[in-house]
This record gives sequence, C-alpha cells and structure tokens, in this order.
Amino acid sequence: MTQHIETALIHAGVRDGFANKKGAVNVPMYLSSTFHQESIDEFGEYDYARSGNPTRDALEKAIAELEGGVRGHAFASGIAAVTATLMLLSQGDHIVITEDVYGGTYRFVTKVLPRFGITHTFVDFTDLAAIEAAITPATKLLFLETPSNPTLGITDIRGVVALAKQYNCLTFLDNTFMTPLHQRPLELGVDVVIHSATKFLSGHSDIIAGLTVTADEQLGNDLYFIQNSFGNILGVQDSFTLLQNMKTTDVRFSRSSESAQKIAEFLDADPLVEQVYYPGLASHPGYDIHHSQCTSSGAVLSFRLPTYEKAKALVEAMKIPVFAVSLGGVESILSYPAKMSHASMEPEERAKRGITEGLLRFSVGLEHVDDLIADFAQALVIAAKA
Repeated sequence: MTQHIETALIHAGVRDGFANKKGAVNVPMYLSSTFHQESIDEFGEYDYARSGNPTRDALEKAIAELEGGVRGHAFASGIAAVTATLMLLSQGDHIVITEDVYGGTYRFVTKVLPRFGITHTFVDFTDLAAIEAAITPATKLLFLETPSNPTLGITDIRGVVALAKQYNCLTFLDNTFMTPLHQRPLELGVDVVIHSATKFLSGHSDIIAGLTVTADEQLGNDLYFIQNSFGNILGVQDSFTLLQNMKTTDVRFSRSSESAQKIAEFLDADPLVEQVYYPGLASHPGYDIHHSQCTSSGAVLSFRLPTYEKAKALVEAMKIPVFAVSLGGVESILSYPAKMSHASMEPEERAKRGITEGLLRFSVGLEHVDDLIADFAQALVIAAKA
C-alpha cells in the first residue's frame, strides 16, 4: 500500500529490522561503541559504532525512505554532510555551484577544496544558460541549493538535471529549506540530496545533524566509505532525538509556512521594506518554477531594509523572535546573514549576492501569527526613525 509522506514521517525507520525487533513504538538507543561477535570467522552486522549502529541505521533508513532514495547517511552536522558529498570528487575535478549558497559551503569550496586540486565556478543558478556556459570538460558536479540561503533564489531543478545528463555531471541539492515533505529532488533526477537536519527536520533547536540520501546504490556505497573513513557520524542520542522530532515535521512546517505567507505579505506592504524574498509572493521571480517543483512556499523569508542602522534598530526592537544563527525551530529566529550565516564570505562576495547590510532573514516558528505581525509592526515604526 502506497502511503502519503505525512504517514511515512511517523513510521519510517521504526517498525522494520534489528533496531526494533522487540516491537517498541520507538527505536531504542543502542549506547554501545562496540558489538560482541559470535565467531572469529564471521562477524555480525555491527562491529564498531563508527561503522554502524542500529539506532543510526534506523534514522538512515528513514531518511532514505522519505526522500525516495536507496541509501541514507547521518552526519555530525549539516556542513559535515555537505563536505562528505564533496569529498566524492578527485583532484582535477571542477564544480559549478550556485553563487547564493550557505556560507559554510562557500568556505569549504573556496578555502579547503582548492588545496586538493578541486576547482569551482560560482554561477547564478536562476540562469540555466549561465550554468551551461560555466561547464568545462573537467566539470563533474552541479551543486544546487533551492530555495537558496539567504535570498531565496529558485533553481529550475529539472533544467539543471537535464544539463547534468547532457554533460555527464552529478547533481547534489541542499534540500534543507523544504524537506522531503514538500520538495522531492531525487524524483526530479538529482543524484544526492543533502539536509542540515538541525533545521526543520529536527525543528527544536536541540541537536546538530546532517543527512544525505543517494539515488544510486554505488554512489551510496561511495558516500558510506567517506563517512566511515572520516568518522563524522551522528551520535546515537542525537540519532534517536532526530527520529523522534522528524515525526512532527508536517504539523510544524505546515503551520510555520502558513504564518510565513502572511508575514511576507505584511512586510511586502510596508514602505520601509525595500524587498521581500519569499517564493510565496507572486512578485518573486522564481514563483512559477518553485511551485512547479515544490508543494509549499516554505517557512523562511528574508527582507531588506535601507541601511544597517535601520536593520539594527528593528532587531533590537523585536520582542518575540530569538536573534540567533540557524533556522527551522519551533521558536521564530531572526538572523543577520552578513554577520551570521554568511560571515565567512568576503564583503565583496556578499555584495554580489545581494547580502546587504540591511538584509535580515526570518525563520517563522509556531507562535501565533498575529503576535508576530504585531511585533514586526511596532519594530518597523522604531526602525523607520533610526
């Protein structure tokens, strides 16, 4: 029987396999670093917890099922998941990567990979012609992030996949902002999907975690080799917590997305706000493409005020949101990308990407939307005077 993903979120990774053979409703925490072997000639499924643990195994099976892939991997952080996928490349390889990318990914691609002879070109991924023009004979990977962080740029996933097939490249997509609930990259032909599960999949600002899913068994095996070799695994307790938190992804994400739409419309109508970046607004240049490949506008938006001083005044006047890095929690989180998520990016590079001194990112939580709008209203009055 085919199940809706809302059902799969509750049961994925729980009922089948060794991890839950006693029939418990929740997967147990196997707090063991090593496993007894019955024979000197033949080892069991698990030997050392870096290489495999039943609790983490249940989580990896769950995310693979949810994304419609063949193999999942759980890492110690979202950036650990990103870097593990990029370590599938070899000396001499070239990456074409979206210019509007998470700051940690930018740092790894620009500061670490060149030391191993892996080159890159940043491109506006809203422009398929620009992507194609950047592809060289050495290009092995097209790296997508859609919606992108922090200006919510939208990439035509099908269009990029078509280019990748034409030029024999892999495609990796960071699906953090949308989750498998609303965006299904593997079904659109992407090779590897990546999550900072710290964000919406966990949703409680309580753990750091990263996940990947591959569409191909061999690629999954190759990524497992990297995971095991580097040892950047997700711990047992965090694997258990993430499995539990993922069960409520639908109700959390749906509520936050409904509120985000209302807040985006409110901000869009305020004269102090120069621009709102949110794919739920018909004025967004990626509106049609986003809704052709995604079933929600999401729970993150960004907006631009005229100056740093006005952004600072608004941040200090807001009463409800947490002012912090990260996103996707049950509490609303207001962030300043220039000094937070994209602080590792040089100022001139931030400017090219529209990450101005007046740009703020807002991750909508589960507070009542009327309270959040009222909070913005009073803060915007104060910011206007700054």
